[in-house]
Amino acid sequence: MGALLALTFLVPLGLTLGAQAREEAIADAARRSALVTGALAVSTKPEVVARAIDASGDDPATRPVVHGLEDVPSAGRAEAGQLAQARSERRSLVLEVDGGVLRLDPVVLADRTAVVEVFVSDSALDEGAGNRWLLLAGVAVALVGAAVLVVDRVAARAVDATRDLVKAALAVSDGDLGVRVEPSGPRELAEAGHAFNRMAERFVAARTEERELVADLSHRLRTPLTVLRLDAEALESDDTSVGSFSQAELDHRRGIRRIRQAIVTLEGEIDTLIKTTRKAVATEAGPAMCDVSEVVRERMVFWAALAGDQNRPYRVIGAQLRIPAPVPRAELAAALDAVIGNVFRYTPQGTAFEVAVSRRDGYVAIRIDDAGPGIADADRALRRGASDQGSTGLGLDIAKRVALQANGSVSIDRARLGGASVVMLLADPEATPRQVSRFGLVGRMAREQKSSGRRWPRQRPTDS
Repeated sequence: MGALLALTFLVPLGLTLGAQAREEAIADAARRSALVTGALAVSTKPEVVARAIDASGDDPATRPVVHGLEDVPSAGRAEAGQLAQARSERRSLVLEVDGGVLRLDPVVLADRTAVVEVFVSDSALDEGAGNRWLLLAGVAVALVGAAVLVVDRVAARAVDATRDLVKAALAVSDGDLGVRVEPSGPRELAEAGHAFNRMAERFVAARTEERELVADLSHRLRTPLTVLRLDAEALESDDTSVGSFSQAELDHRRGIRRIRQAIVTLEGEIDTLIKTTRKAVATEAGPAMCDVSEVVRERMVFWAALAGDQNRPYRVIGAQLRIPAPVPRAELAAALDAVIGNVFRYTPQGTAFEVAVSRRDGYVAIRIDDAGPGIADADRALRRGASDQGSTGLGLDIAKRVALQANGSVSIDRARLGGASVVMLLADPEATPRQVSRFGLVGRMAREQKSSGRRWPRQRPTDS
């Protein structure tokens, strides 16, 4: 490529070498003429013009001659007709004469037009041809070297860009959806890099949307399943170990037991599905924010209808104003459903409950109180997978996981209503950092880290 480029330049340059030497000689004449025309533009005094002529060169034969000025010698080679042509056309003329060429440059003065004549001999027109051949050879060598260097660098960039693109594609095929490439190399490879990044972003968005849909569907199934479970528990006992029953009664009670067991199994599967899909979404989509008050109001629309069916008095406190929290909306809704669902599941119908939202000491607090019998072993209730009622044991674990995701915690105390009080603490993203106080919610969290805390021995079945 470099040799071809050099030949492309050398052949026409060699053929026109004489013409270039001629042009350079005429250009030198133009430079000498410019010295005089510049002086004339400043002053037409003879001494000024003479100094300009002397400065243009040492050879008297090639010194400029000025025509049309008084007191300035004007003996030159140009004929009157040629001078008149330059004055009339008011442009530079290059004319062939015996022994060389003439350059005529008209200069418009206040009341006349002077003409600066410069003669270039034939020997000057052909001078330096040999040196120019050497220059052309050097240029050819430089072109070859530059071409080799440029091609090498372009090829290296193309190879590096291609290698990065291949590595990124292999990483995506292995499941690393966070990998991106830095578009580089030739334009086509850079465009391929941009297209790859765009494809990866869309793939992540589509996968996240798909998992969000699965989790949302699972969450929607969970709430009617709660109603189904409550209705199943309202049925008569499924115990067949005490008493004598007819075959029809045995079949009836066994059917009730199978229904309850199937509901428990389905609840566990749905909880697991919600957990796994939400975890994957959180990993791929990054941190999210939601309005706690809005989520509480939305979920209470469902639970309020169920509370009306069971004659449960309820109250919602502090959910009027916007209160942000660093957790996904659907995960907070699942945690609320888990805790409120426990109230409906493990307290008698007609038991009052209360949902309160507040923010202080750098945390957002969601408190669910009830007037039921309380929780006998709060520590066990907060341990994942622990349950005394044959459930999946994931209820409070969902709330605990959401709270930990928001740099908070879950605690169980005695409620003002007399039963259990489940408090979810979520870090307030808008709070100003402050020193930990011995009092308030932050102080309680600090104390609970040092000890297991005081638990009220209220009797209540456990569900975590």
